Amino acid sequence: MTDAELKSVVERRLSGDRTGACFAVAVIDDEIARTYVCANAKDAGRIDSKTAFELGSVTKTLTATLFADLMAQGKVSLEAPLASLLPKGTKVPTFQGKPILLKHIVTHTSGLPSLPSRLPLKDPANPYADLDEKTLLESLADVKLAQAPGSRFEYSNFGMMLLSAGIARRAGVDFETLLDRRLFTPLGMEGAYVNERPDTVRVATGHLPNGQPTSAWTFATNLAGVGGVHATLDDMVRYVEAGLGRRKSSITPAVQRTLRPIETPSGQRMGMSWMLTPLGGRTVHVHEGGTGGFTSLVALDVQQRRGVVVLSDTALLSLNGLGSLGMHLLDASVPPGEPRKVVAADPALMDALVGHYELTGGLKLRLGRKGNALEIQAEGQPAFELGYDSAGDFFPLAFDAVLRPKRLEGGGYGFTWIQLGAESEARRVDAQ
Repeated sequence: MTDAELKSVVERRLSGDRTGACFAVAVIDDEIARTYVCANAKDAGRIDSKTAFELGSVTKTLTATLFADLMAQGKVSLEAPLASLLPKGTKVPTFQGKPILLKHIVTHTSGLPSLPSRLPLKDPANPYADLDEKTLLESLADVKLAQAPGSRFEYSNFGMMLLSAGIARRAGVDFETLLDRRLFTPLGMEGAYVNERPDTVRVATGHLPNGQPTSAWTFATNLAGVGGVHATLDDMVRYVEAGLGRRKSSITPAVQRTLRPIETPSGQRMGMSWMLTPLGGRTVHVHEGGTGGFTSLVALDVQQRRGVVVLSDTALLSLNGLGSLGMHLLDASVPPGEPRKVVAADPALMDALVGHYELTGGLKLRLGRKGNALEIQAEGQPAFELGYDSAGDFFPLAFDAVLRPKRLEGGGYGFTWIQLGAESEARRVDAQ
């Protein structure tokens, strides 16, 4: 694939998209194709090869690489208990005497919840900013495991923050220093960082799906292995090259070690922080990430020695993320997805949705007509007009959320409300 061919594919997916997002995309094969494309042509200079993006949860694969590197040094083991990486005296939950092992952390089967119970959420736009290691460890005392570790997949940012802090402690340096010495420098990832930005790169501004700029996410350094790395497109190309065996370095064996499947009692097969996904009769490794203003995807087809990186300066996970484009670039039989364009909603659909609802958790909402549009009003709050897009979703014009209509089995319509990464089902509380 040439740069021009890649640009054409990305433009078909993105041009005119209502989010106004910009994508930095690379396909790694015998040659490397790169492109930088924005939904709106006027934003063409917003990102380039010197732009660093927030990677979000793709960072977890980098953390797993550091863990694999420590394994090679004989300093950690997949079969070791989580407690072995934590300060003595830390209360770590067990289930009927069965401990959480480190292999359970890297396969998200530990049974730990998604987030620590004592997360001090002072600013929802920067949710991890005020969390420190002490509070993280104290949150373990609040956990009661519902099943044996290893028995069920449950994605846990909590677990990966514990691993991030634990491997930094075992290595004897802070997490950013460990990343730089063992991973970034050997692979030539000169623009990658956690909190200490190199002078050679500039930070992209993150955006909400409605196109509005939003604040960056920040992490305490030793907890940043959950999602705190920034990197340029070229940085991530070098990382993927190592995973595919196309770039030799001291850390390459550790990157490749994270790709080996790990079997769990639940039957879930994962790499170390990599999702294993069937594609065209093969198994590919994928991880997607997102923060308040960014989305990322890295995918490796080890059998074909082909990889893909997609970095966006806009939060898109609530809009189905980057998976379709990423999989299309690995296998052309997968549709790449289409841009979401603002269109007029069917008046009959809007009329069917008008009514009073209650979300999971108890929040009451009203949907009503406002001329040729739908508007939403939460109890005790002002009303907000909703737009509608070609993917069939309504969205507030003033803030980031999605209202996804769904036809009910008994007739009529309900909807799913998606906001701040959470999905809530709406139950109608008036006469149908």
